[in-house]
Amino acid sequence: MRKVVFDIETRNIFEDVGKNDPVLLDISIVGTYDSETDSYDSYSQEEFPRLWALIEKADVLIGFNSDHFDLPLLNKYYPGDLFKIKSIDMMAAVKTALGRRLSLGNIASATLGEKKSADGLQAYQWWKEGKVQEIRDYCIQDVKVTKNLYDHIVKNKKLKYRDGPNVLDLAIDTTGWEDKGDHAMTFSLGF
Repeated sequence: MRKVVFDIETRNIFEDVGKNDPVLLDISIVGTYDSETDSYDSYSQEEFPRLWALIEKADVLIGFNSDHFDLPLLNKYYPGDLFKIKSIDMMAAVKTALGRRLSLGNIASATLGEKKSADGLQAYQWWKEGKVQEIRDYCIQDVKVTKNLYDHIVKNKKLKYRDGPNVLDLAIDTTGWEDKGDHAMTFSLGF
């Protein structure tokens, strides 16, 4: 099964567009991990044809807050419908299990002992300063953390999170996560 783990950074923030709607934002960088090649990559808007070729070969798209944020935003650039590809949103799984959302930084720190290298607001500032390589590096680091968290959850069926001074376990239902998605996407590939 070909898994693509991904994360998006934006050129603007909700305050800039006046509404809490990800579709109104603009993408600066998309970071990916491809399980078939065991490789990481990043894409600017100008490089999206390469990204579409990868995504269309994916059996599943994996992210953190991806169903609410990343997929709707990325879908506005795609010539088809990315929602036809199976997706796993680990934040949604956490919310289902716990009843509330947790940040990737919280979970990664408690579960993996890994910290995020920055945050989305820092990436936005880097965009304004023209520091695109810093955004690429940060986005890839987030993809690595997301991939490692996914692997941990699939193996252990749980994660850890911080609640004040306490570190607690949270069981996660991974039923179907490793099942191959059923789709055929060819909107951007040549025939």
